[in-house]
Amino acid sequence: MKTKDTLRCLSVAVMISLCATIGLAAESAVVAPVVEVPPVGPKPLVQMAILLDTSGSMSGLIDQARTELWSIVNEFILAERNGRRPEIQVALYVYGNSGLSSEAGWIRQIVPFTTDLDKVSEELFALKTNGGQEYCGWVIREATEKLVWSGSPDDLKVIFIAGNEPFTQGPIGYQQVCKAAISKGILVNTIHCGGEQEGIDGKWKDGAVLADGRYLNINHNQQIVHVPAPQDQEIAKLGVVLNETYVPFGAEGLVAQERQAAQDNNAATASPQANLQRALTKSSMYYTNSRWDLVDAVKAKQVDLSRIKKEQLPENMQEMNAEQRTAYVATKAGERAEIQAKIQKLNEQRNQFIAEELKNRQQQGETLGSAVKQAVREQAARKNYTFKSAEQPKDIVEGTPQGQ
Repeated sequence: MKTKDTLRCLSVAVMISLCATIGLAAESAVVAPVVEVPPVGPKPLVQMAILLDTSGSMSGLIDQARTELWSIVNEFILAERNGRRPEIQVALYVYGNSGLSSEAGWIRQIVPFTTDLDKVSEELFALKTNGGQEYCGWVIREATEKLVWSGSPDDLKVIFIAGNEPFTQGPIGYQQVCKAAISKGILVNTIHCGGEQEGIDGKWKDGAVLADGRYLNINHNQQIVHVPAPQDQEIAKLGVVLNETYVPFGAEGLVAQERQAAQDNNAATASPQANLQRALTKSSMYYTNSRWDLVDAVKAKQVDLSRIKKEQLPENMQEMNAEQRTAYVATKAGERAEIQAKIQKLNEQRNQFIAEELKNRQQQGETLGSAVKQAVREQAARKNYTFKSAEQPKDIVEGTPQGQ
């Protein structure tokens, strides 16, 4: 199997799909201020299911997925419909791994639809590869039938599946499942890791056409170049300082807070780009943790500080009365907003710096990230989404052209 190629492909595709921007375009994404938008009709919803081939030696693909999660989410910071920014939900499946059950088609749901991006990141960093059979039709059916998809025709519902073996493998035909997906309003985007014609011959394009999606193929040899900027270190530092404004509560609180710190470390270890993009995500409205953080929970009106049980609070708040609790949480909320504003200001300066840097750099075509980004924008436009204009440079890539 072309496992190594597929892995790179997939991760790029997946994280990208989901995601969506790979390379400098992602790095210079403009982070919108954290401002509450007045409600205008139902809140828009974007649901993205990422299906990754983890057969054989696909570690390169998974690494790209880990690195690009945050830049993909940041792409939607520019999106809105009817004056409202969407909620982003991400689900993750793996397939083609012989360590999984053959009776289940070597497929496993890793994360159902969630807004908990730290959980998605945690699971990506825990993935392991192993040889197996890649049943595209089967995993698409699983995602279509087992995930809780929105019933609204106005919401954007997309699947991104990445791999390199023929799309026809397995006992479940892709034709029927792709048609079933689009009948529910779910678009299927296919990402083939290899040559364009090879993917067409392997029916990857046919699967996308049947489900009104996009067929993409990428050059796994291309490397994304991180352009360092003077603001990078301070942005990354503030991203970690933000953690001090979180107030864990309930049974999940401390565990989730530890996960937050662990994913900061994973992003920092993965690459400078991942570290930067995670900090930018944390300064945006898409990083919300109302299930375990009192600041977000109070803002979402999910917790009444005058009624919450004492044992549900962190130790330093257990002896506070309702008024003191309210003042404490409000103080943390103010500190968070101030740090987020600093990150956004630094990012504006960073964008200007990078724009100047790129004027003298060679631009070399598309990457999987930029291709996925284009697909997502086109599909979102069908649902009446608009993206704020942002001057973004083209991706800078290094590597051998496809087919060489």
